[in-house]
Amino acid sequence: MQKTVIVTGGAGFIGSNFVYYMLEKHPDYKIVCVDCLTYAGNLSTLKEALKNPNFRFEKLNICDREKIKSLFSEVKPDIVVNFAAESHVDRSIKNPEIFIDTNVKGTQSLMDVCRELNIPRFHQVSTDEVYGDLPLDRPDLFFTEETSIHASSPYSASKASADLLVLAYRRTFDFPATISRCSNNYGPYHFPEKLIPLMIINALNDKPLPVYGDGKNVRDWLYVEDHCKAIDLIIHDDRLGEVYNVGGHNEMSNLDIVKLIVKKLDKSEDLITFVEDRKGHDRRYAIDPTKIKEKLGWFPETKFADGIEKTINWYLNNKQWWEEIISGEYRNYYKKMHGEA
Repeated sequence: MQKTVIVTGGAGFIGSNFVYYMLEKHPDYKIVCVDCLTYAGNLSTLKEALKNPNFRFEKLNICDREKIKSLFSEVKPDIVVNFAAESHVDRSIKNPEIFIDTNVKGTQSLMDVCRELNIPRFHQVSTDEVYGDLPLDRPDLFFTEETSIHASSPYSASKASADLLVLAYRRTFDFPATISRCSNNYGPYHFPEKLIPLMIINALNDKPLPVYGDGKNVRDWLYVEDHCKAIDLIIHDDRLGEVYNVGGHNEMSNLDIVKLIVKKLDKSEDLITFVEDRKGHDRRYAIDPTKIKEKLGWFPETKFADGIEKTINWYLNNKQWWEEIISGEYRNYYKKMHGEA
Protein backbone atom coordinates (compact mmCIF):
# COMPACT_ATOMS: atom_id res chain seq x y z
CA MET A 1 0.00 0.00 0.00
CA GLN A 2 1.33 3.40 -0.97
CA LYS A 3 2.34 5.70 1.88
CA THR A 4 3.71 9.20 2.12
CA VAL A 5 6.71 9.62 4.40
CA ILE A 6 8.15 12.98 5.41
CA VAL A 7 11.85 12.81 6.25
CA THR A 8 13.12 15.88 8.10
CA GLY A 9 16.85 16.49 7.92
CA GLY A 10 16.92 14.36 4.80
CA ALA A 11 19.81 16.24 3.20
CA GLY A 12 22.14 15.29 6.05
CA PHE A 13 24.19 12.14 6.49
CA ILE A 14 21.81 9.56 7.96
CA GLY A 15 18.69 11.25 6.60
CA SER A 16 19.91 11.15 3.00
CA ASN A 17 20.89 7.51 3.31
CA PHE A 18 17.40 6.83 4.66
CA VAL A 19 15.84 8.66 1.70
CA TYR A 20 17.74 6.48 -0.76
CA TYR A 21 16.97 3.35 1.24
CA MET A 22 13.23 4.08 1.28
CA LEU A 23 13.06 4.97 -2.42
CA GLU A 24 14.63 1.61 -3.23
CA LYS A 25 12.87 -0.51 -0.61
CA HIS A 26 9.42 1.05 -1.11
CA PRO A 27 9.30 2.24 -4.75
CA ASP A 28 5.57 3.01 -4.49
CA TYR A 29 6.00 5.36 -1.50
CA LYS A 30 6.18 9.12 -1.82
CA ILE A 31 9.15 10.50 0.07
CA VAL A 32 9.14 14.18 0.99
CA CYS A 33 12.41 15.59 2.32
CA VAL A 34 12.38 18.67 4.56
CA ASP A 35 15.74 20.32 5.24
CA CYS A 36 16.82 23.91 5.88
CA LEU A 37 20.25 23.19 4.34
CA THR A 38 22.54 24.34 7.12
CA TYR A 39 26.27 23.68 6.69
CA ALA A 40 25.71 19.90 7.08
CA GLY A 41 22.72 19.73 4.71
CA ASN A 42 23.89 19.34 1.15
CA LEU A 43 21.43 19.32 -1.73
CA SER A 44 24.02 17.71 -4.00
CA THR A 45 23.73 14.66 -1.74
CA LEU A 46 20.17 14.20 -3.03
CA LYS A 47 21.08 14.67 -6.70
CA GLU A 48 20.01 11.16 -7.69
CA ALA A 49 16.91 11.21 -5.48
CA LEU A 50 15.71 14.39 -7.20
CA LYS A 51 15.44 12.41 -10.44
CA ASN A 52 12.85 10.12 -8.86
CA PRO A 53 9.22 11.21 -9.48
CA ASN A 54 8.23 9.91 -6.03
CA PHE A 55 10.71 12.22 -4.29
CA ARG A 56 10.13 15.85 -3.34
CA PHE A 57 12.40 18.32 -1.60
CA GLU A 58 11.27 21.32 0.48
CA LYS A 59 13.72 23.80 1.96
CA LEU A 60 12.16 24.49 5.37
CA ASN A 61 13.25 24.94 8.97
CA ILE A 62 11.41 22.60 11.33
CA CYS A 63 11.09 25.49 13.80
CA ASP A 64 8.95 27.41 11.30
CA ARG A 65 5.67 25.98 12.52
CA GLU A 66 3.35 27.74 10.07
CA LYS A 67 5.28 26.64 6.99
CA ILE A 68 5.63 23.11 8.35
CA LYS A 69 1.90 23.02 8.99
CA SER A 70 1.18 24.25 5.48
CA LEU A 71 3.36 21.54 3.94
CA PHE A 72 1.98 18.78 6.17
CA SER A 73 -1.59 19.88 5.39
CA GLU A 74 -0.87 19.62 1.69
CA VAL A 75 1.12 16.39 1.73
CA LYS A 76 -0.92 14.55 4.41
CA PRO A 77 1.93 12.24 5.48
CA ASP A 78 1.31 8.81 6.94
CA ILE A 79 4.66 8.88 8.76
CA VAL A 80 7.07 11.61 9.86
CA VAL A 81 10.65 10.57 10.59
CA ASN A 82 12.65 13.28 12.34
CA PHE A 83 16.38 13.25 11.59
CA ALA A 84 16.64 17.05 11.67
CA ALA A 85 19.18 17.99 14.32
CA GLU A 86 22.36 19.83 15.06
CA SER A 87 24.59 16.86 15.76
CA HIS A 88 28.27 17.70 16.24
CA VAL A 89 29.42 17.75 19.85
CA ASP A 90 32.25 20.21 19.19
CA ARG A 91 29.83 22.73 17.71
CA SER A 92 27.49 22.33 20.70
CA ILE A 93 30.35 23.29 23.00
CA LYS A 94 30.99 26.41 20.94
CA ASN A 95 27.33 27.42 20.61
CA PRO A 96 24.77 25.45 22.69
CA GLU A 97 21.81 27.70 21.88
CA ILE A 98 21.26 26.54 18.31
CA PHE A 99 21.12 22.94 19.56
CA ILE A 100 18.26 23.82 21.90
CA ASP A 101 16.45 25.64 19.10
CA THR A 102 16.67 22.87 16.52
CA ASN A 103 16.81 19.70 18.59
CA VAL A 104 14.27 20.60 21.28
CA LYS A 105 12.04 23.38 19.97
CA GLY A 106 12.13 21.95 16.46
CA THR A 107 10.98 18.56 17.70
CA GLN A 108 8.18 20.20 19.67
CA SER A 109 7.13 22.17 16.59
CA LEU A 110 6.89 19.01 14.51
CA MET A 111 4.92 17.14 17.14
CA ASP A 112 2.47 20.00 17.64
CA VAL A 113 1.77 20.12 13.91
CA CYS A 114 1.38 16.33 13.80
CA ARG A 115 -1.07 16.48 16.70
CA GLU A 116 -3.08 19.26 15.14
CA LEU A 117 -3.34 17.46 11.82
CA ASN A 118 -3.75 13.95 13.28
CA ILE A 119 -0.68 12.55 11.53
CA PRO A 120 -0.77 8.78 12.22
CA ARG A 121 2.90 8.22 13.10
CA PHE A 122 5.94 10.14 14.32
CA HIS A 123 9.41 8.68 14.79
CA GLN A 124 12.21 10.46 16.61
CA VAL A 125 15.77 9.55 15.65
CA SER A 126 17.98 9.93 18.72
CA THR A 127 21.43 8.87 19.89
CA ASP A 128 23.10 6.63 22.44
CA GLU A 129 24.88 9.75 23.72
CA VAL A 130 21.81 10.56 25.84
CA TYR A 131 23.03 7.81 28.21
CA GLY A 132 26.37 9.48 28.91
CA ASP A 133 29.31 7.09 28.86
CA LEU A 134 30.59 3.80 30.23
CA PRO A 135 33.97 3.09 31.90
CA LEU A 136 36.68 1.62 29.69
CA ASP A 137 37.49 -1.04 32.31
CA ARG A 138 33.94 -2.50 32.32
CA PRO A 139 33.47 -4.16 28.92
CA ASP A 140 30.58 -6.11 30.42
CA LEU A 141 28.42 -2.97 30.66
CA PHE A 142 26.10 -1.86 27.85
CA PHE A 143 23.40 0.74 27.33
CA THR A 144 19.89 -0.71 27.39
CA GLU A 145 16.60 1.10 26.94
CA GLU A 146 16.33 1.15 30.74
CA THR A 147 19.67 2.93 31.25
CA SER A 148 19.20 6.31 32.91
CA ILE A 149 19.61 9.48 30.88
CA HIS A 150 22.94 11.09 31.78
CA ALA A 151 23.96 13.49 29.02
CA SER A 152 27.52 14.86 28.96
CA SER A 153 27.47 17.59 26.28
CA PRO A 154 25.05 20.32 25.19
CA TYR A 155 24.39 18.20 22.10
CA SER A 156 23.46 15.04 23.99
CA ALA A 157 21.48 17.08 26.54
CA SER A 158 19.43 18.61 23.72
CA LYS A 159 18.73 15.17 22.23
CA ALA A 160 17.82 13.79 25.66
CA SER A 161 15.47 16.73 26.18
CA ALA A 162 13.78 15.99 22.86
CA ASP A 163 13.41 12.31 23.81
CA LEU A 164 11.80 13.20 27.11
CA LEU A 165 9.46 15.57 25.32
CA VAL A 166 8.43 12.86 22.85
CA LEU A 167 7.73 10.44 25.71
CA ALA A 168 5.78 13.13 27.58
CA TYR A 169 3.63 13.79 24.48
CA ARG A 170 3.07 10.05 24.22
CA ARG A 171 1.82 9.80 27.79
CA THR A 172 -0.06 13.10 28.01
CA PHE A 173 -1.62 13.26 24.54
CA ASP A 174 -1.47 9.59 23.47
CA PHE A 175 0.83 10.83 20.72
CA PRO A 176 1.67 8.05 18.20
CA ALA A 177 5.44 8.14 18.55
CA THR A 178 8.47 5.88 18.75
CA ILE A 179 12.15 6.63 19.42
CA SER A 180 15.36 4.97 18.25
CA ARG A 181 18.76 5.60 19.82
CA CYS A 182 21.65 4.65 17.59
CA SER A 183 25.37 4.25 18.06
CA ASN A 184 27.93 6.05 15.86
CA ASN A 185 27.00 5.71 12.20
CA TYR A 186 29.45 5.59 9.32
CA GLY A 187 29.10 5.27 5.56
CA PRO A 188 28.47 7.39 2.42
CA TYR A 189 27.71 11.13 2.62
CA HIS A 190 29.16 11.50 6.14
CA PHE A 191 30.05 15.17 6.72
CA PRO A 192 33.84 15.73 6.78
CA GLU A 193 33.98 17.06 10.35
CA LYS A 194 33.19 13.62 11.80
CA LEU A 195 35.97 11.18 12.73
CA ILE A 196 35.96 8.62 9.91
CA PRO A 197 35.50 10.95 6.90
CA LEU A 198 37.86 13.52 8.45
CA MET A 199 40.61 10.92 8.76
CA ILE A 200 40.00 9.50 5.28
CA ILE A 201 40.11 12.91 3.61
CA ASN A 202 43.10 14.21 5.60
CA ALA A 203 45.03 10.99 4.97
CA LEU A 204 44.32 11.20 1.24
CA ASN A 205 45.72 14.73 1.29
CA ASP A 206 48.68 13.78 3.53
CA LYS A 207 47.52 16.20 6.21
CA PRO A 208 47.72 15.73 10.00
CA LEU A 209 45.19 13.34 11.54
CA PRO A 210 44.01 15.11 14.75
CA VAL A 211 43.13 12.61 17.50
CA TYR A 212 41.59 13.89 20.73
CA GLY A 213 43.41 13.11 23.99
CA ASP A 214 44.95 9.65 24.12
CA GLY A 215 42.67 8.26 21.40
CA LYS A 216 41.42 5.48 23.65
CA ASN A 217 37.78 6.62 23.63
CA VAL A 218 35.65 3.72 22.41
CA ARG A 219 32.63 3.94 20.13
CA ASP A 220 30.17 1.33 18.85
CA TRP A 221 30.11 1.70 15.04
CA LEU A 222 26.97 1.05 12.99
CA TYR A 223 26.92 1.01 9.19
CA VAL A 224 24.35 3.56 8.12
CA GLU A 225 22.36 1.19 5.88
CA ASP A 226 21.81 -1.15 8.83
CA HIS A 227 20.45 1.83 10.78
CA CYS A 228 18.06 2.65 7.92
CA LYS A 229 16.77 -0.93 7.96
CA ALA A 230 16.09 -0.65 11.69
CA ILE A 231 14.06 2.54 11.30
CA ASP A 232 12.11 1.03 8.43
CA LEU A 233 11.11 -1.89 10.67
CA ILE A 234 10.18 0.40 13.56
CA ILE A 235 7.92 2.73 11.57
CA HIS A 236 6.06 -0.20 10.00
CA ASP A 237 5.39 -1.87 13.34
CA ASP A 238 2.15 -1.09 15.19
CA ARG A 239 3.66 -0.79 18.67
CA LEU A 240 3.72 2.83 19.87
CA GLY A 241 5.61 4.51 22.68
CA GLU A 242 8.57 2.17 22.30
CA VAL A 243 12.24 3.12 22.57
CA TYR A 244 14.72 0.99 20.65
CA ASN A 245 18.50 0.93 20.95
CA VAL A 246 20.17 0.36 17.58
CA GLY A 247 23.82 -0.65 17.85
CA GLY A 248 26.42 -2.25 15.63
CA HIS A 249 28.30 -4.51 18.06
CA ASN A 250 31.47 -3.00 16.59
CA GLU A 251 33.39 -1.41 19.46
CA MET A 252 36.68 0.23 18.51
CA SER A 253 38.84 2.97 19.95
CA ASN A 254 39.25 6.18 18.01
CA LEU A 255 42.98 5.54 17.66
CA ASP A 256 42.44 2.04 16.28
CA ILE A 257 39.98 3.46 13.74
CA VAL A 258 42.54 6.03 12.60
CA LYS A 259 45.31 3.43 12.36
CA LEU A 260 43.04 1.16 10.32
CA ILE A 261 42.25 3.97 7.86
CA VAL A 262 45.94 4.86 7.58
CA LYS A 263 46.75 1.23 6.80
CA LYS A 264 43.96 0.87 4.25
CA LEU A 265 45.14 4.00 2.43
CA ASP A 266 48.80 2.96 2.65
CA LYS A 267 49.74 6.11 4.55
CA SER A 268 52.17 6.68 7.42
CA GLU A 269 51.12 6.67 11.06
CA ASP A 270 53.39 9.67 11.40
CA LEU A 271 50.38 11.70 10.20
CA ILE A 272 48.61 10.98 13.52
CA THR A 273 48.67 14.04 15.77
CA PHE A 274 47.35 14.01 19.32
CA VAL A 275 45.48 17.21 20.18
CA GLU A 276 43.88 18.64 23.31
CA ASP A 277 40.99 16.48 24.44
CA ARG A 278 37.39 17.55 23.91
CA LYS A 279 35.70 19.04 26.98
CA GLY A 280 33.58 16.42 28.77
CA HIS A 281 34.69 13.75 26.31
CA ASP A 282 32.76 10.49 26.84
CA ARG A 283 35.02 7.45 27.21
CA ARG A 284 32.95 4.56 25.91
CA TYR A 285 29.62 3.93 24.20
CA ALA A 286 28.23 0.43 23.82
CA ILE A 287 24.66 -0.54 22.93
CA ASP A 288 22.74 -3.70 23.75
CA PRO A 289 20.31 -4.10 20.80
CA THR A 290 18.54 -7.16 22.25
CA LYS A 291 15.12 -5.49 22.37
CA ILE A 292 14.92 -4.58 18.68
CA LYS A 293 16.27 -8.00 17.72
CA GLU A 294 13.66 -9.83 19.80
CA LYS A 295 10.69 -7.60 18.92
CA LEU A 296 11.41 -6.72 15.29
CA GLY A 297 14.01 -9.22 14.13
CA TRP A 298 16.66 -6.59 13.40
CA PHE A 299 20.37 -7.17 13.80
CA PRO A 300 23.43 -5.37 12.38
CA GLU A 301 24.29 -7.19 9.17
CA THR A 302 27.44 -5.30 8.16
CA LYS A 303 30.72 -6.33 9.75
CA PHE A 304 32.99 -3.37 10.42
CA ALA A 305 35.73 -4.73 8.17
CA ASP A 306 33.29 -4.75 5.25
CA GLY A 307 31.62 -1.46 6.15
CA ILE A 308 34.84 0.52 6.48
CA GLU A 309 36.06 -0.89 3.16
CA LYS A 310 32.87 0.26 1.45
CA THR A 311 33.07 3.64 3.17
CA ILE A 312 36.69 4.30 2.16
CA ASN A 313 35.93 3.27 -1.42
CA TRP A 314 32.95 5.64 -1.49
CA TYR A 315 35.14 8.59 -0.50
CA LEU A 316 37.73 7.57 -3.07
CA ASN A 317 35.06 7.43 -5.78
CA ASN A 318 33.19 10.59 -4.78
CA LYS A 319 35.91 13.19 -4.38
CA GLN A 320 33.87 15.93 -6.02
CA TRP A 321 31.22 15.65 -3.30
CA TRP A 322 33.60 16.21 -0.38
CA GLU A 323 36.01 18.52 -2.18
CA GLU A 324 33.18 21.01 -2.71
CA ILE A 325 32.39 20.90 1.02
CA ILE A 326 35.91 21.35 2.35
CA SER A 327 36.60 24.23 -0.04
CA GLY A 328 33.84 26.39 1.46
CA GLU A 329 32.60 27.49 4.89
CA TYR A 330 33.81 24.26 6.43
CA ARG A 331 37.42 25.40 5.97
CA ASN A 332 36.84 28.30 8.37
CA TYR A 333 35.31 25.98 10.97
CA TYR A 334 38.12 23.45 10.59
CA LYS A 335 40.72 26.17 11.10
CA LYS A 336 39.08 27.19 14.38
CA MET A 337 38.99 23.61 15.65
CA HIS A 338 42.23 22.10 14.34
CA GLY A 339 44.34 24.88 12.87
CA GLU A 340 45.16 25.31 9.18
CA ALA A 341 43.44 22.80 6.89
